Formats: sequence, structure tokens, C-alpha cells
Amino acid sequence: MATEPPRPAPPAAGRPEGGRGRCAGGGRGEAEEAAAQPALGASPGPTAAAGGRRRGLNGCMPLSHQVAGHMYGKDKGGILQHPDGTVLKQLQPPPRGPREQEFYNKVYDSDCCDSILLELREYLPKYFGVWSPPTAPNDTYLKLEDVTRKFNKPCIMDVKIGQKSYDPYASAEKIQQQVSKYPLMEEIGFLVLGMRVYHVSSDSYETQNQHYGRSLTKETVKDGISKFFHNGYCLRKDAIAASIQKIKKILEWFEGQTQLNFYASSLLFVYEGSCQATTVRLSDVTLAEKRGVPKGLLSGGDILEYNNNIHVINSTENGKIEASVSKGLSKFYALHKKAYSKRHHSQLSLKVENLEQDNVWKSSTCITQEHLNGNVIPQLEKVFCHMPAEIKESANVEVRMIDFAHVFPSNTKDEGYIYGLKNLITVLQNILDN
Repeated sequence: MATEPPRPAPPAAGRPEGGRGRCAGGGRGEAEEAAAQPALGASPGPTAAAGGRRRGLNGCMPLSHQVAGHMYGKDKGGILQHPDGTVLKQLQPPPRGPREQEFYNKVYDSDCCDSILLELREYLPKYFGVWSPPTAPNDTYLKLEDVTRKFNKPCIMDVKIGQKSYDPYASAEKIQQQVSKYPLMEEIGFLVLGMRVYHVSSDSYETQNQHYGRSLTKETVKDGISKFFHNGYCLRKDAIAASIQKIKKILEWFEGQTQLNFYASSLLFVYEGSCQATTVRLSDVTLAEKRGVPKGLLSGGDILEYNNNIHVINSTENGKIEASVSKGLSKFYALHKKAYSKRHHSQLSLKVENLEQDNVWKSSTCITQEHLNGNVIPQLEKVFCHMPAEIKESANVEVRMIDFAHVFPSNTKDEGYIYGLKNLITVLQNILDN
């Protein structure tokens, strides 16, 4: 059973005075850099910790949900998680590391009054300054907020954005190295560096690394991206729609600024994979119209029928219907797929349990196979995955910009990054529409 480690609240102190951004982000190592990062310092070697995780520097743990970049224990560098719940990204060798630190310091400067930079804070990881372990004072780490901390079962994807993954000062050798890793970068405008998707059916995570992203072509990139939004049962269109809206906000920022150009920078996507945390509110009429179910079924009060411990429960208080999905969804789909495959025409009652003890349901409604035209599973997907547009935007999704070792001053728009954002929006919209 896949479980997430507890995530304490970020520290109350230690953040630079200017760090007031609304964003919650997590850093990752530079996925495509060939140069090795410095060792973690003269601390004792990692020792076994509870749950089988290795304890690293001064009580810090390897970041369990990292999807790209240098991995602690495998590479000389890596991403750690501080006991206070923040993420520690080791500063890279000059000039990359100091450049990234300077970028964060500039954006989060307490004296900053530049409206462009102040808005940019909304799209970046929250920055808590730098940290050095007492046992290795010469090692410096960027201290960032973990974007996944508020999620129960975080689904995470790291996508490098832009037509070039090398900066204007790269050598010919470096350019060739980067281009050879993914020749389609200039045409597609983005590259999937890694993903981690929670599957409700097995209560486990599926992971893909940078080799998966590099294998995607113009013809397969749509399916490759959609894999991130599929929970093993259905496509999470609510998460796709919410992601598109957040990318559009970042695109608006890029369209309005000519100060900075970003190379080899990424977007970090996170959405909630646990169906238990999903709650949908619709009116009686809306649900009836969206689903083609007679309105009489939706207002009928006190019916509660059980079928394999699965049911749909509706609360009609204030004209609202509330549906919630539980861990029992895996058994639910298995049982109803079996029933559907045998083409039963008997009444099927569908139940979705909310495991939160404080939630009291006042009434319920059964939905028959007859009213669903014998098409049970697709209709269930409409309930739990294909939410109406007004609901999709409220999905629990974060999209944050990360990795700033190659950010440079400019006096023109960042056309490469803009191109990548637009292409990514197009791909996501195609997934949503189809």
C-alpha cells in the first residue's frame, strides 16, 4: 500500500522578509546537467530510518516524491526534505548555483517594488532563504516549500518548458549535448522529465523517468501527457482543466514581461490523486441535465439501496447534491464492470461512501441501469472524472515554475518559453476535448 510520509507545517521563521508569495512549490535537481554536484559534506553516512527510508544530513530525508533530477543516494547531489517539511535543494556549482540563488533573492527581496517580479512570486516556490547543516557549513541548500505537502496522494509531473534547454552562453559542445538528448525540443517546446501517478485501483504509484519523456514524438506526446491524468479508471478531466487555467495565468505573465528569459526551467504539476478527497457539488437540475437522468430520480428523498456495498448518496439540503468518492472505488469498478460485461438488465444501485466521520448524509437516490441506457461505467466516469466546466476549475491542482539556474536578463519577450507554454496548453486542451 502506497503511503505518503507525514508533512509537518513549514517553519514560521527563517523566510526572507519579502517571501510573501501565494505559491507552494518544491525544488528539484537540474535534470539535464552533466556536471556532478558537490558531496553532501562531512556528515555521518546515511543510516536506516523508520519505514525503510534512509536518514541523511542532520535528520533530513531523501525527498520521497521526487520525479526528476539528481536523486539522493544515487547521485552525488540530490533533493532532501527537512524535518520541518520544507524541501532542500543543494546549490549547484558556479555559475549555476549562485545564479539560481541570486534569482530567488531578487524576486523575494523585501524592498522589491517591481510589479512584474511581485506577480512572479505567485508562480514560484515559496522561498525560505538558504540553509547549511552544522556538520557541513560550506554546503548550501535552497530552502523551498514542498508543493505536495497539502496533498494526500499527490500526482506529480515535471515538464521542462521552452524550445532550448541550453542558455545563450553554452558552448558548442554543450549545445550539441542538449540537442541530442531530445531533438524535438525546438518543435514541441516542452519535455516531460518525469511523473508519478497514483492509481486508485491498486492504491499504488506508477512512475516514469526522463527516458519516457524523451521517447515521446509529435504523434505520441498527447497520449504521453494524458497518462499523467489517468488514475487507472478514468481520465481526470477536472485536473486537466484546472491545469490549463493555471498555465494560462503563467503565459499571461510571460506575454507581459521583457525582463527575463528562462532556459532549462520547468513547470511542476501536482494534483490530488485520492478519490476520498474528492467532493462535488451540483444542483439537482444540473446533475439531471448533465447525466440525462430523469429529474424525478434526483428529488426522490429517502431511498437507499445497496449493491456490493457500493451506493450513491445525495444530500438535497439547499437544493444541492453532494457526491463523494471513497477507497472502495476499486472494488466498486471491478464489481460493476463484471456486471456490465454480462449485460444484466436488473436494477443496479450505485453507492459512493464518504469515509469522513463528520459528514452526515440526509437522503439518497438510486440510479438504475435502465435510466443509464445500459451504459454504467461511462456514466460513472462522468460522475467522478468528467466534471462540468464550472467544477473542473476548482480541482485541487498546483502548477509552479521551478529550476532557475539558467535565467538571464533580457529586453525582449521570452519567445521560446511562450512557444512551449502555448503548445502545452494546446496538447492539454486536445486531451480534454477528445
